[in-house]
Amino acid sequence: MLPDVSAIDREFDYLVPAAWMADGRSDRLAVGTMVRVDLAGRRVAGWITALDVGATDGVRYSELQKLSGVGPASEIVDLAGWAAWRWAGRRVPFLRAASPPRMVAGVPGPGSRAPVPKGPADVFDDAFSGGIAVVRTPPADDGVALALAGCRLGDTLVIVADMVRARRLAIALRRAGVTVALGPDEWSTAAGGATVIGTRSAAWMPMPELAAVIVFDEHEESLKEERTPAWHARDVVLERARRRGVPAVLSSPTPSLEALRAGRLLRPNRTAEREGWPVVDVLDRRDDDPVNAGPFAARLGPSLDEGRVVCVLNRKGRSRLLACATCGEIVRSEDGTASMVLIDDRLETADGTESRPVVCAHCGSTALKNLRVGVTRAREELAALVGEPVAEITAADDDPPSTRVVIGTEAVLHRVDRADVVVFLDLDQELLAPRQRAAEQAMALLARAARLLGPRADGGRLVLQTRQPDHEVVRAAVRADPALVAVAERDRRAALGAPPYGAEALVTGAGAPDFIAAFGRPAGVRVRGPVDDGWLLRADTHEPLLDALAATPRPAARLRIEVDPLRV
Repeated sequence: MLPDVSAIDREFDYLVPAAWMADGRSDRLAVGTMVRVDLAGRRVAGWITALDVGATDGVRYSELQKLSGVGPASEIVDLAGWAAWRWAGRRVPFLRAASPPRMVAGVPGPGSRAPVPKGPADVFDDAFSGGIAVVRTPPADDGVALALAGCRLGDTLVIVADMVRARRLAIALRRAGVTVALGPDEWSTAAGGATVIGTRSAAWMPMPELAAVIVFDEHEESLKEERTPAWHARDVVLERARRRGVPAVLSSPTPSLEALRAGRLLRPNRTAEREGWPVVDVLDRRDDDPVNAGPFAARLGPSLDEGRVVCVLNRKGRSRLLACATCGEIVRSEDGTASMVLIDDRLETADGTESRPVVCAHCGSTALKNLRVGVTRAREELAALVGEPVAEITAADDDPPSTRVVIGTEAVLHRVDRADVVVFLDLDQELLAPRQRAAEQAMALLARAARLLGPRADGGRLVLQTRQPDHEVVRAAVRADPALVAVAERDRRAALGAPPYGAEALVTGAGAPDFIAAFGRPAGVRVRGPVDDGWLLRADTHEPLLDALAATPRPAARLRIEVDPLRV
C-alpha cells in the first residue's frame, strides 16, 4: 500500500482483515483500490499497489482499516511510476489526479452505444491510421470533426486546454450520440466505459476500452502542471496511447516542436487553412520617434472605430520605462544601474531601494515621457483616443467586460469569447522576450487571438504593432503559415541542444544548493549555475538526466525540480 502522504514514496505491507474475507470485501480489493490504514500513529488514505505479497518471518503486520472505494486501474498505477521518473517527482500527486473526486463504491456497467455518424473523408480520418499524427488546424476550427473521427474508433480520450471548450465539445458529441464523461466530475461514468473529455487532469481518467487519444491545442502552456512535479498532459496521454497500442492525434494551429518531432504532420489544403485565419494588419513602427510616438501607431485609429475591440499589452501598471521629454535620457537610479518607474507621483526603482521626486537627474526637467507604458496607463490614453470608456482586464479579473473596447494583459484573450479587432500594442515585447521559446509562445498568442476573431470570412482583423515586421512570427501570421516559425525555431533550438533536441531541468528553492552539491557532475549531464538562484541541468537525452535526478537524495528544505521548463 502506498500512503497518500506527499513526503512518503514507499510501500507498506498490511494484512487483509478476516472480517473482510467473510463478508466479501476482500473480493473488491485490486491494484489501485483506495483504503485507509494506520501509519505512524495516525490514520491515512492510500492505494493498494500489489496483492498477495509474501510475508516476512518475525514481522507483525497491521490490518487494513477501511475499504474506501474504487481507485485508479493497475495500468494507471504503473503509469504513475513512469511519470514520477519522467518529471522527477513522487507517485502520490499522480495517483491523486487519477483518483475519483468523490469516493466510488462500484463501477457501473457499460451502457448501450449508438453508432457515431460518418463524416466526409478528410485529413482527420487519415490521422487515426496508426501511431502519432499531428494535425495542423486553423484557429477557427471547433474540433468537432476531429473528435467524431476519433469516436468512430471507440472510446476516445480528448484533452483540451480550457473547460469552456471541453463543455462545448461534450455537448456536440452527445448530440451525435456519443457517450461522454466530462472529467473529472464524471469519473465513475468514465470507469464504466465512455469517451472522456477534459482539461489537463483528464489525462489520468479511467479508460477501460481506450481506442484513441486526441489533444487539442497541444501547444498551450496550460497543459503543463505549474506545481511540482510539473508534468505535461500531452506526454502523459502519448505514453498511455503507446502502452495501449492505439493512435494518438495532436491538434494545434501552431504545433510545438515537441509535437512535430513526435509524429507525422497532416494539414488541410493551404486555401482552407488560410481562410481559417483572420486578416492580419501590420503597423510598422520603425520610423516612429521612440520618445514622442506613444503606445499607439498613427494608423491605428480607424481599427478602433467599430465593433468589439481587444487590445493586448503584457505589462501591468502605469509606467514601465520613462524618458525625459526635454533631453531624451532614460530615467535611471542615481548610480545608473536601474530604471525607475512612476508610483504615486514619485520615481522609484523596482525594488523600492531608491525614491525621488519627478525630475530628470540629467537636465533637471520635470517633463517625463512614457516609453513603455503599463496596461493601466495605456487604458487611460486609449479611452482618450476612442472617446469612450475602456475596460481593463488582467489575470486577477474574473468579470466579463461591459465596454466595447477592452485592454489587458494576455488574460484578456481568455476572458473575451468574441472580438472584431484584436490589437497587440507591443508585439516586440513577446518577440524579444529572453526565453528559449519566445517565438513559439508569441505565435501561440496570435493563434488564440485569431480564434476570437473567427475565419477570414467573418471580417475580423488582427493588428500587430511592431518594429520587426520581417520577424518570422509576423510573416507567419500574415501568410497563415505557422511552418515559418517552426522551421526557424527548429534551427535555433537544435543548435542549442534545447528541448525537444535535448533535455533540461531547472532546479530552484532553498534546498537547491544542497541538492546540486549531492547531484555532482554525473556523466552525460551538464550543470549551469547558479543563475538567478537556480541551476539549469542539460543532457542530450532524458535518460541520463532523469536517472541522475532520481538517484539524488532530496534535502529537507523546499526544492522545485521542473523538467523541460517552458519559460527559461
